[in-house]
Amino acid sequence: MKTLNTDRLILRKWKETDSKDLYEYAKSELVGPNAGWPPHKNEEESKKIIKMFIENNDTYAIVLKSENKVIGGIGLHNRKPDDSLSNLKQREIGYVLNPKYWGRGITPEAVNCLIEYGFNELDLDLIWCGHYDFNHNSKRVNEKCGFKYRFKKNEKLKLLDNKKVTTLYYCIYKSDYLKHNK
Repeated sequence: MKTLNTDRLILRKWKETDSKDLYEYAKSELVGPNAGWPPHKNEEESKKIIKMFIENNDTYAIVLKSENKVIGGIGLHNRKPDDSLSNLKQREIGYVLNPKYWGRGITPEAVNCLIEYGFNELDLDLIWCGHYDFNHNSKRVNEKCGFKYRFKKNEKLKLLDNKKVTTLYYCIYKSDYLKHNK
């Protein structure tokens, strides 16, 4: 994974020393359940999750430059929500942000950075982004970043006692991205 920079952010590999910052927001009821996982119980759990991030090598820590602090995570995951498009080179973006930093345009800044990286450096054809139907903040991020709604799926969240949810899937094609970013 390559370290990426924006005006305010650094997207970089996770480090085990990030566990305090991760736990600060991962313990919140406002974060995990909106992303499909239960709040972290302690910093040790956050350390285990960071080890998983490091092993999987598809999730960046979002560092706010002005505070030199991890305030969220964003991944470029190898998922294909639509089987009929499985021949295309694609990834799915997923993200969480510390609620203290909501409403500042930070998530769209990180998402746009990954979209640019995905299309220009990884040569992807298509990038997905999904959210649960009750997560209106993520809906706004997806729309701000140029994703177009495609379909919904009813799913069960294993990590949340098989809670039933409706996931709304959005995507952006490289051709559309290039048209709008000339």
